[in-house]
Amino acid sequence: MIIRTAETGDAEALAAIYGHHVLHGFGTFEEVPPDAAWMDARRRDVLGHGLPYVVAEAAGRVLGYAYASPFRPRPGYRFTAEDSVYVAPDATGQGVGRAVLAHVVGDCEAFGLRQLVAVIGDSGNAASIGLHRSLGFEDAGVGRSFGFKHGRWVDIVWMQRSLNGGDARAPDTPGLFLLGA
Repeated sequence: MIIRTAETGDAEALAAIYGHHVLHGFGTFEEVPPDAAWMDARRRDVLGHGLPYVVAEAAGRVLGYAYASPFRPRPGYRFTAEDSVYVAPDATGQGVGRAVLAHVVGDCEAFGLRQLVAVIGDSGNAASIGLHRSLGFEDAGVGRSFGFKHGRWVDIVWMQRSLNGGDARAPDTPGLFLLGA
């Protein structure tokens, strides 16, 4: 398995993996799977901010992906990003999610970020919660019944990981990426 930056040619695989989770899970609150063009636009947007968007590939097949996107559009949040990680249904439990998310964490630290946030759909999502904990994320709270999907109310679990000393001192630079600039 190799971890590499996602490319335009991965858009169909990204859409298929994400589409499965849209239709069958609670990790995302989307209800209609986006097409490959939409997934590629999201990939380009993330990379345009200088943030990581990576895939795990084996034998020429994308098994999963992860990326970090700007947390919120206001400048005060510029040192915080939110991660996303999705794995093909037949590749779960094989270390794919851990590999891509660990890569994203390392890239975010190298980028100079101070906080990485996970907003995990469904408080019963033991796999994602456990994955994030195994990579040093800590519980930050639960939002009860924030969404309604597949006929039931769904919680979100907030987790975060400090990077580069977190809030122990002021940032070294005045800003990393300013959204909307």
